[in-house]
Amino acid sequence: MLAEIPGLLDTIRSRFAHVDSCPFDGPRVFFENAGGALTLNKVVETSAKFAAIPDNQGRDNPASAALMDIIAKSKEDTMTFFGASSGQVFVGESGTELLFRLLRTAIMNAGGGEVLGSTVEHPASRSACAKWAERAGLPYIQVPHDAELGLVTPDAYRAHVTPQTRVATILHTSPVSGMGQDVAGIAAAIRAVAPDCLIIVDGIQHACHGGIDIDSYDIDGYVISPYKVFSRHGYGIAWVSDRFGAQPHDSLVGGPALGWEFGTRDTGSYATFSDVVDYFDWLGGEVSQETDRRRRIEAAGEAIHAHEHALTQAMLYGTGNQKGLIEMPGVSVLGGAENAAREGLVSVVVDHVPGPEVVAQLRDAGIRTHLRKADHYSGNILDPLGLKDCTRVSLAHYNTLGEVAAFLAAMSEICEK
Repeated sequence: MLAEIPGLLDTIRSRFAHVDSCPFDGPRVFFENAGGALTLNKVVETSAKFAAIPDNQGRDNPASAALMDIIAKSKEDTMTFFGASSGQVFVGESGTELLFRLLRTAIMNAGGGEVLGSTVEHPASRSACAKWAERAGLPYIQVPHDAELGLVTPDAYRAHVTPQTRVATILHTSPVSGMGQDVAGIAAAIRAVAPDCLIIVDGIQHACHGGIDIDSYDIDGYVISPYKVFSRHGYGIAWVSDRFGAQPHDSLVGGPALGWEFGTRDTGSYATFSDVVDYFDWLGGEVSQETDRRRRIEAAGEAIHAHEHALTQAMLYGTGNQKGLIEMPGVSVLGGAENAAREGLVSVVVDHVPGPEVVAQLRDAGIRTHLRKADHYSGNILDPLGLKDCTRVSLAHYNTLGEVAAFLAAMSEICEK
């Protein structure tokens, strides 16, 4: 755990805004990270700095040249963070918007064949596939996920991929069950049957939980939402492979043939993601002896994953003399307690206590969580389990064992009532 290095967790927490107190509601434990992680103080500072700059890119003045340099550096930083040695990255309105744009481009260029996804996916990719597959006259096939485990496997994809599969989507981590998918394994299963398929990954929930390594996945697109990885709202980031990036796509007539960006870019978006990459770089230097920037980022991801695993284990099995969730009467854990795919998230149901009441009672105890209902966002996960809702408790690496203990104490009271 990060807490095993003296002073490190306190230093980590000092780098984030509102780490233990809400500006509207006072002291609280923040276990709503899947809805949007805490923001780095440096990101707040950078956002204010670039919001005040009046100059745009592409002008003949020093300020404009500086903005262009900042954007170029951020793209290099992002490629390093993604572990991508080729392709290109660009920003858009949001992660959802970018998934729609990438999938529209891939499907409308498919020229026939099939679109393949899975039932575990967020509606961003499922909705985009459904809309554009119908528009292109292509069948959209959804691989059934394992409802009890909250994930989909390479074998499940293997049973549905065909030589006619032209576009496929993969969810890296579920924001409802909290389970990560074997992206490389699923991609390999697809490539074995449909080697030229364009594979696009929704990495929005995964990005802050332990590392991205695009070169090892053999995919064509990857999308994240920076507000879920310590930056701010208002933009998303996409990576596309060279072959995908060269396909016909929305662009200005006479503009750069390979360009995917529109209009004047927000330099602050790029600059704030450099802040995120710098943070991972710094953390990797604190937990390892690595000297290479990418290796330090990987080391940070491994440390984050290990710390969050320890916290979720404490939630499930208890800490000190406190009982864990699995010992509390009437508490059920989505995906099961013994699930190695879990990434920093535990979703629970309490018998005879509706989800809204669980969330409200935790809120009154100073614990910020979130209700997931069987609606268009989460019904794909909850409906097969016969659940109307669940309480999502989502962690990040700046959370502490003491905060987990406070959560367990509050849950114990709810169960006793």
